[in-house]
Amino acid sequence: MHVKITGILKRLYLHRIVSTWLIFYTGLTYAADPFIALGVDVPKLRLEAPGFTLDRIEGGRASLADFTGKVVLLNFWATWCAPCREEMPAMQRLWERYRKQGFVIVAIAADRGDRKPVVSFVNKLALSYPVLLDPEGGVRKRYEVVGLPMSYLIGRDGKISGRVIGVREWDSLEAEAVINALLTEEL
Repeated sequence: MHVKITGILKRLYLHRIVSTWLIFYTGLTYAADPFIALGVDVPKLRLEAPGFTLDRIEGGRASLADFTGKVVLLNFWATWCAPCREEMPAMQRLWERYRKQGFVIVAIAADRGDRKPVVSFVNKLALSYPVLLDPEGGVRKRYEVVGLPMSYLIGRDGKISGRVIGVREWDSLEAEAVINALLTEEL
């Protein structure tokens, strides 16, 4: 029987092989730094996350300030971006697990033009976290988004704790360790 392995599964499989090799040959484990384990770029100096206000897909507006005091996973994506579509179900699972603990995912759609494709995609995947629209790309420019998907981790203090370029398995043990570290961070 032939089984097709999707891109994210290939990366997860490769990640497990590499991490097993590292542990076996070097004795290193990821327990010491979950940010390294997840491939998060951690800034040397944590700066205030740039503020913004955008339209919600269901109507109304939302700003970053609406989530003050919460840990925010700010995700830049688009409906036409295959890797973005791959990671969103895992993001939904992470959101469902941590939303009552002061964690929020804010997904900013880079799609231009009509909001219908974004709304249709969000409904199809039954995504329940906030999805905002940035059709002109102003917020993407402020966050220096170089490709999609790209995510920022923002601490409860409103400062950037990390940046992730590319796909991650957001419901993995490594991602949960990062979210737990941010949720329990002393300000």
